[in-house]
Amino acid sequence: MKRLTAREEEIMGYFWTKGPLFVKQLLEFYDEPKPHFNTLSTIVRGLEEKGFLAHNTFGNTYQYYATVTEADYSRGTLKNVIAKYFNNSYLGVISSLVKEEEISVEELKELIESIDKGQLTIDN
Repeated sequence: MKRLTAREEEIMGYFWTKGPLFVKQLLEFYDEPKPHFNTLSTIVRGLEEKGFLAHNTFGNTYQYYATVTEADYSRGTLKNVIAKYFNNSYLGVISSLVKEEEISVEELKELIESIDKGQLTIDN
């Protein structure tokens, strides 16, 4: 899955939370100074080219909608980070979290117990 810029992620966030939108509607979500319509339109068309959006035609305007869910994008992004920075090692990620004290050994034990009890499933 292709990666998104911060601005593209921001725009996709509106589609994920609001549903199908016209570019003109996107402008309503921004405070002053609002981005120019053409700027947003260019970004939205780029998102469509990348496969994140598609559109329905209404007369001479387009209503865009997300073709990738936020959950799918998040999973893909996490996989990219793990591949790039941890040599595809999920164990390396967990080790790093423990070393940096982002997760305690106790929390890790609780997580393992939850998995063992079937209270938590791990998705690939």
